[in-house]
Amino acid sequence: MHRGPRPRPAAREPRQLTLGDSPALFDTTFAVLDLETTGLSPDRDRITEVGVVKACRGEVLGEFATLVHPGCAIPASITAVTGITDGMVAGHPPIEAVLPTLLEFLGTDTVLVAHNASFDTRFLAAALARHGYPGLGLEVVDTVAVARRVLRDEVRGLRLSRLAQHFRSPIMPDHRALTDARATLHVLHGLIERVGALGATTLADLQAYTRSTSDKAFRKVSLVADAPSEPGVYTFLGPDGEVLYVGTTGDLRTRLRRYFGGDRRRRIADLVRDTERVTWTVTSSAVEANVREVRAIARHAPRYNRRSKFPDREVHLKLTAEAFPRLSIVSSPRDDGAHYLGPVGRRARAQRLVDAIHDVSPVRQCTTRLRVAQDHATCVLKDLGRCQSPCDGTISREEYAATADEVARWLAGDPTDLLARLRARMDDLATEHRFEDAATARRRLALVATTLDRARRARALCDVPELVVGRRRGNEREVVRIVHGRLAAAARVPAHDDARSITALLRTQSAPVAPEVTDAEREEVDLLLAHVEDPAVHLVFVDGSWAHPVLGGRAVGEVLAVTRPLARRLRRDRQLLSRTKVAVRDAA
Repeated sequence: MHRGPRPRPAAREPRQLTLGDSPALFDTTFAVLDLETTGLSPDRDRITEVGVVKACRGEVLGEFATLVHPGCAIPASITAVTGITDGMVAGHPPIEAVLPTLLEFLGTDTVLVAHNASFDTRFLAAALARHGYPGLGLEVVDTVAVARRVLRDEVRGLRLSRLAQHFRSPIMPDHRALTDARATLHVLHGLIERVGALGATTLADLQAYTRSTSDKAFRKVSLVADAPSEPGVYTFLGPDGEVLYVGTTGDLRTRLRRYFGGDRRRRIADLVRDTERVTWTVTSSAVEANVREVRAIARHAPRYNRRSKFPDREVHLKLTAEAFPRLSIVSSPRDDGAHYLGPVGRRARAQRLVDAIHDVSPVRQCTTRLRVAQDHATCVLKDLGRCQSPCDGTISREEYAATADEVARWLAGDPTDLLARLRARMDDLATEHRFEDAATARRRLALVATTLDRARRARALCDVPELVVGRRRGNEREVVRIVHGRLAAAARVPAHDDARSITALLRTQSAPVAPEVTDAEREEVDLLLAHVEDPAVHLVFVDGSWAHPVLGGRAVGEVLAVTRPLARRLRRDRQLLSRTKVAVRDAA
């Protein structure tokens, strides 16, 4: 035992263990720790004995044991349990002299094991902190937690003595540190043998099984035993090959294994129960995985996927092609000469867009198909000044066409005048202290601006015949080739490759892409639009031009710059008006 001071080790960063880099249990070096103390509180009580057994592949590599002078009297009740007296620890080193040797023995590449590990690790952490040491930074296995999962129906109680007896350990615990550590090692070997039969072969598997709630689900972990630690898209398949679920992840091995017993949600339990096979595809980047996921969901509509399951619920805004056009909400566009915008979301969102346009445009709101003769009866909207009344001939067909052309121009991508009118209406309502109406106008203004701006940017991307962009990842680049707004190819290439060679490579890998974008592909366009607009993504090659449209005076930026402060002002004004009403009422 070295009694003199030793230089303290540098700070250890806690290891972040993942399933991808997790060592096999057979090759893991375990350091089984047991401490005896003067009591139960790490703050008030002190360590009296340390015992550690280091083992790997079933063989003991070394042992470390010493009594420790606690610097205080040992209570009689503790002596009665452990047999350690004040006389026994007299002359033995204090914990500050033991810690350097203990840390050196534990090393940095071992896994700490203890029975009821929180007790031992809390005492050790408190001792390290008191004497200026960093944390251990070691992965910890608690044999109590593992036994609770493995033996919950076999053993009554999880005391070390009972588990040692259950696994027929040749060494029985006696509340002395080294003996208890030796017994815990035998228990650990017994537990590892049991979990191995369930498919837990790595340290991360062991930890995952400890957190799991279902042995039946965890047994299916063999379905993903070969999953790599790479980004990709994965598919759960039923007995007849039915696609049950599609997902993406940055680490296939880690994510897939969490499904089997580690996720307590009922929906996941049902998914695992119905799964017979799991397949996966490694992708070069996250955006490729996301696009593959969206395509698979659109193609198969898996019953366990919630996102993207109902693309048919997305609707379009339509300016009809008739003598006196009107706005309509339709499920999909047709080749009928009408003007379309969309998809714009669910029907409720589309209706708010229609209401916003009706607020500032006299385009007719009735659903009647008007005759060219204009011999219909009028409605109340004419009396309210909300309609130009083409139904009764108040306005000619040519004059009404100017209104319809204006709305068509807004839908086509130039919302300058529309946003100006909506903003003026919002300001007028606020000036008139019609705060609730002004708040509604504000929300409609923001909705129109964001919807039209997104549609213009997506349209601009879809108009580009070929666009290649990249993202730097260390010594590599993740590159994607986008054709008319859809993903044609993706790859990971050396960072120093030039644009010509990258483009040539992607062209050889590209799948055919039609110029027209279907409704089912709109989500893919949105994903790629967000990717190319990411500041970390750079342009590699473009056929034609790729630019952000700024019609409407950078609509979104201007509108949000106005609507957000106004929202705060409207809230303040409503609060002030409410307080004024209360004051007037009280005064009366």
